Amino acid sequence: MIEQKFNDKWKFWENKDSFALVWNVPETAKEITVPHDAMFENKPHAESLNGGNTGYYDGAFYNYVKTLHAPADYKEKTVFLKFEGVYMNAMVYVNGELAGKNMFGYSTFYVPLNAFLRYGEENEIRVQVRNGAMTNSRWYSGGGIYRDVYLLVSDVTHLVPEGIQIKTAEADESLAVLDIATEVKTRQYAPCHLVLENVIRDVEGNEVAKERSPFVLFEQEERIIKQRVTVENPDRWSDENPSLYTCESKLYADGELLDEAETTFGIRTLQVDAKRGLRVNGETVKLRGACIHHDSGLLGAATYEDAQFRQVKLLKEAGFNAIRMSHHPMAPAMLRACDRLGMYVMDETFDMWNRMKSDYDYGLYFQEWWEKDVTAMVRKDYNHPAVILYSVGNEIPEIGLPHGAKVCHDLCAKIKSLDDTRFTLAGINGVFAAGDKVGQIVGDVVSDLQEKGEIEGNVNDFMTLMDGHLDDIVVHPAISERLETACSPLDIAGYNYMTARYEGDSVTYPNRVMVGSETYPPEIARNWDLIEKLPQVIGDFTWTGWDYLGEAGIGVPAYQWGEGGFGARFPNQLAYVGDIDLTGIRRPASYLREIVFGLRENPYITVQNPHRYGQHLMKTPWIMSDNLSSWTWQGCEGKPVIVEVYAPGTEAELFRNGESLGKQASGKAAGYRVLFETTYEPGALTAVAYENGQEISRFELATAGADRSFVFGSEEIMDELIYVPVTYCDAAGTVATDADQTIKLAVSGGATVIGFGSGNPQPETTLENDETQTFNGQAMIVLKKNTKAENVVLTLTAANGDVESLELFLYESESDQLASPVAEGAMV
Repeated sequence: MIEQKFNDKWKFWENKDSFALVWNVPETAKEITVPHDAMFENKPHAESLNGGNTGYYDGAFYNYVKTLHAPADYKEKTVFLKFEGVYMNAMVYVNGELAGKNMFGYSTFYVPLNAFLRYGEENEIRVQVRNGAMTNSRWYSGGGIYRDVYLLVSDVTHLVPEGIQIKTAEADESLAVLDIATEVKTRQYAPCHLVLENVIRDVEGNEVAKERSPFVLFEQEERIIKQRVTVENPDRWSDENPSLYTCESKLYADGELLDEAETTFGIRTLQVDAKRGLRVNGETVKLRGACIHHDSGLLGAATYEDAQFRQVKLLKEAGFNAIRMSHHPMAPAMLRACDRLGMYVMDETFDMWNRMKSDYDYGLYFQEWWEKDVTAMVRKDYNHPAVILYSVGNEIPEIGLPHGAKVCHDLCAKIKSLDDTRFTLAGINGVFAAGDKVGQIVGDVVSDLQEKGEIEGNVNDFMTLMDGHLDDIVVHPAISERLETACSPLDIAGYNYMTARYEGDSVTYPNRVMVGSETYPPEIARNWDLIEKLPQVIGDFTWTGWDYLGEAGIGVPAYQWGEGGFGARFPNQLAYVGDIDLTGIRRPASYLREIVFGLRENPYITVQNPHRYGQHLMKTPWIMSDNLSSWTWQGCEGKPVIVEVYAPGTEAELFRNGESLGKQASGKAAGYRVLFETTYEPGALTAVAYENGQEISRFELATAGADRSFVFGSEEIMDELIYVPVTYCDAAGTVATDADQTIKLAVSGGATVIGFGSGNPQPETTLENDETQTFNGQAMIVLKKNTKAENVVLTLTAANGDVESLELFLYESESDQLASPVAEGAMV
């Protein structure tokens, strides 16, 4: 099947008139290229009906129109449109008639066109997207056609899209056995004598297996052709060896090629049990996981291949080996990145079933649509070796009730009927599942704590109790009872914020396999210690690995109501809970996690804000402190400050300008985090890690000098996007975190700006402007290459009068593109 992108030259406009008698395109419509996040085009504002859920961005009614010329020979073809994601309530019309629709905002769906086309003419494709009912999401959803669109054309007898499934039946070092199932369909009314040929090639293109199957397909029949092939000495896929194969499928009739397809896959086996945990290719694996949402930060929800690849790459470099897509199916572009880079995936179906979490969310359609959307997810994922787990839901309140457990059973059964190679789970929050038992739980826990003398008075506020006594709550027998019902249909029990259950449940339920499907970042040392000790617990997924738009302010440290946390108000737009910020910069929690995982030998220094020393920090459980890895705090000279040192080994010592501030126990015994209280003096901090008295590593943090300027960084120039970091620093490269200012950007040449901003959770400017403020001395520019065969010149003008320019050499000349990207730009 010929598959080509159908992304350019769409006309777009917003329109609230659902009953438009005149089926026209207004003059105000503008030409756009998808992926396109329509929600991101409008400014966030404090009065948004979506509130902090979407970062104060509104949804609306979006219209997209494009024409398709259908040649006369399309009468003898099969023609589809493929939409990888439209948020939400998408209606696809061809020449004014409804040809297809999809209500869920995250499913790939196909629209057959043949019954609607006018052959030899231009045909209007119109997509209406109803995203104006607010609220419909608990996080930033984006809106419109935010993923790629494809036009698919094949013979009337053809290979069905996503209909080639390659299963590793068995594999060891010497031999792999592959089962290939290929869906073939004909629209003809006469029998077809066909031959299906599948050729397996390794990463270098060498043929390693081949099978041909002749068969007859009868009138308008659809059939699955099954083949079994062997591959000698297979290169098995894993996170540490992401080796990929391709399957070339060709369909012949009387020696004539009717259709062909190429499928990328990996050879690997999966097993899981309570004694040996999760095994990939027979080797035990612990999942070092990151939950993430789907937005692309400064690009909104628009899903670019390069942006997804960069995100996975940076997560992998930070020590993660697994991603949980929260709380919906992962984009095909990110799945491809996970395959290529070696990142395990927990893909997820829904955030709600029949009990809605927002006024107009997918719960409105779940009963009628879940089966289609589960099928769409599994068919999309089947050949991606990165996918190892399917989550059937996140924090579903009814999951422990009889009918909710039946829904869980039905979801798991449907998945197993489509794919018996992966494992099912649900991200279960015991408190949510307790439902009507919460009152009883609170009373019991308060009574028990009072008897122990651990609390005084009548503490019956549930949120207050949650803050300090979550461990006592989640082990309550009422939650255990609901969990027994909820976990029955699942292969693995996903525990959201229930670390306290690991050890007890390992004894009480000796065959229950568990995973920390969602956990608090500050608890990684405690969590990982238990994961290493208990084979039944296969990994941890922190909330979150990457910061995201929406759920505004839940991770922002606050000193007064409204600044951050649960009471955050506008202009908070980001959650600010990621190990990595919105632009790709690692935050302190990321380095702590890397040390806990045993992947970093050097210590790391981060400093609590000395301007706020002694003030009460209002923080949610996702916040460790208001720390920043900086020793540049102008105006705090001589004032007290708390320094955090993350260190392996057995001891950590901190030096300030060469003077020792003492040694403290570090490593596992101290949770890898040591606090030193001192006073701020410009200069340098040095942390030294020791193992039984012997120095094993050190790390230094210096104060930025007075001679500062803006510096353009460089990342590898990708196929479509270019990321250019901007840093305000001294001559030694030390970032001046205390001198943020407004900067303006001008771009000329072979690229346009599609993102310009920082990781600031409370930006003073919106993310799509040509002006932004640095945040802790840093900002990010995202460029998209255009059709001009020209190099790119960036000019940055700062509020302090500094002007800096950069030329990116994309081409040797106006006609000769470089064979490989230039990693370094050149200052003009």
